[in-house]
Amino acid sequence: MGAMPADVAEAVRRTAPLYERVKSVIPEIEWATMAVDIDAILRLKKERNAVILAHNYMKPEIFHAIADIRGDSLALAIEASRIDAEVIIMAGVHFMAETVKLLNPSRTVLLPALEAGCSLAESITPKDVRMMRERFPQTPIVTYVNTSAAVKAESDICCTSGNAKKIVESLGVRQVIMIPDEYLAQNVAKQTNVDIVTWKGHCEVHEQFTPEEIEAFRDQNPGVVIAAHPECPPAVVEKCDFAGSTAAMIEWISDKKPERAVLLTECSMSDNVAAMVPQTELIRPCKLCPHMKRVTLANIRASLEYMQHEVTIPAAIAPCARRAVERMIEVGR
Repeated sequence: MGAMPADVAEAVRRTAPLYERVKSVIPEIEWATMAVDIDAILRLKKERNAVILAHNYMKPEIFHAIADIRGDSLALAIEASRIDAEVIIMAGVHFMAETVKLLNPSRTVLLPALEAGCSLAESITPKDVRMMRERFPQTPIVTYVNTSAAVKAESDICCTSGNAKKIVESLGVRQVIMIPDEYLAQNVAKQTNVDIVTWKGHCEVHEQFTPEEIEAFRDQNPGVVIAAHPECPPAVVEKCDFAGSTAAMIEWISDKKPERAVLLTECSMSDNVAAMVPQTELIRPCKLCPHMKRVTLANIRASLEYMQHEVTIPAAIAPCARRAVERMIEVGR
């Protein structure tokens, strides 16, 4: 690289150990444009007694360089409750920040980008849940964590993509309502004898994958292994070598260390896994989540500088929503 301003050069020097983690996925010249923000964020975290939670879909410069806790949405919320910090920054989307707040009610929870929403969470409302309960009054409602706190409050218990089957079967009933992800519910239904009533909600990223794409990946890359998130259509999941949550996919790839792999999920996760398992060539079917990409180094820095934007949950819904999440955690224990 050529000459750079003194402040940039100093930030690059101080963050050099962090760059070692991501140099396989971020060019050195790009790191120079990120180093000042990263350096400032690391300083601000100490000043604010803050921790940064990064979802697996965050870009590598967030996931590997500034995050204190990394993982899927529920794991982040649970782990945050075990750390002594006054401020929690959620590098993810709005429903994730709400879940963190539910499990950490006394902490200040900040979301760097208020507009970071979720097509799946927005596919169902509390009114919709009440309507389902009226139609099926004796049927318990299992709600995916990818929902608003208001929807969780209308539910009996939550689930994740990793524990959905266990949660459904733990209720000991013949039928459950599983909302809002139709494909996740259909994929779980194939693994259990419990009758599952679904809702027609989809993730705008995972619903894009098709069986034809899977066949093309295999034709073009002999011997490739393919893992899918269970938010993908069942016809896609059936053609893959593995299906699981983001955490399960990472564990699977890290354990198997295949020569070539495709992860059918949000694009940045492939970058993050590539940095963790450099011996595996990740073939990237790059489908980006526009909501996740609204979280950047710049607005994380601003969030810490100005203590914005605080996530709160109305007192009328917080206890019921918290109970639905806690019931799921209890089943896990």
